[in-house]
Amino acid sequence: MENKIKIILADDEQLFRKGIRFLLEKEECFDVIFEAENGQELIDFISTTEEFPDIILMDLKMPEVNGVEATKIIHKTHSDIRIIALTSYGGKSFITNMIDVGASSYLLKNTSPKTVVHTIQEVHDKGFYYDDEVMKTIHENLLSSSGKRIKCDLDKKLLSKREIEVLELICAQYTTSQIAEKLFISPRTVDGHRNNLLLKTQSKNVAGLVIYGIQKKLIEISPDF
Repeated sequence: MENKIKIILADDEQLFRKGIRFLLEKEECFDVIFEAENGQELIDFISTTEEFPDIILMDLKMPEVNGVEATKIIHKTHSDIRIIALTSYGGKSFITNMIDVGASSYLLKNTSPKTVVHTIQEVHDKGFYYDDEVMKTIHENLLSSSGKRIKCDLDKKLLSKREIEVLELICAQYTTSQIAEKLFISPRTVDGHRNNLLLKTQSKNVAGLVIYGIQKKLIEISPDF
C-alpha cells in the first residue's frame, strides 16, 4: 500500500516498544521505521536519516535526553514531523509542557489500542488531536498563567475575515479538504491561509493555532469543563 504513515517509537522500555510496534503493524496504513530507546538516539537518527517519519510516539521520561527536550530539539529543525506524547504521566504540568514545546497530541499509556490508532490517523490528517481532557487542561492553564505565555490581544486587523473562518474550522478539527469544501475554495488556498495564520500568530504548528484559538476565545470550551 502506497503512502503509509511512517512512525518512530521513542521509549526506553523495550517490552512496551515491541508491544506498540506489534499493535501498529497490524494496521495496513502504518509503517514503523525506527525504534529509539532514548531521546539522544532519536535525535541522532533524525539528523542522519534520509527517511523521515510523519509521526513520532514520544515517551516523556527517557535517559540521556527526555521526551520534552527531544521534542523541543526536533521541532526546531523538523517542524513538520508530528509528535504524539505517549506516557504514563497525566499531570497537568506534563501535558502543558509537551503542548508548549509543540506536541500534536497527548496520550496516556493506559489508553485503548483503538485510541492510539485513531489519534495517529487524526494527527496525520489534521495536524493535531486533543481529547476533551487535554483541551480542558490547556484552557485551565491559559486562564491561570496570568498572561505569562499569552500573546498580545488579537488585533482585529491582524487576521482577515477569511483567515478567522479558516482558523475556526481548523480549531473545530476539520481537515484541509473539508475546510476547502465548506468555504468553496481550493485545498491549496486553505494551505496558504494556514501558512499566513502560522506566521501572523507566531505559532509553531497547527497545535499552536488551536491554542491561539482558545486564547482568543475562538473556541468555546463548554462550561461543564
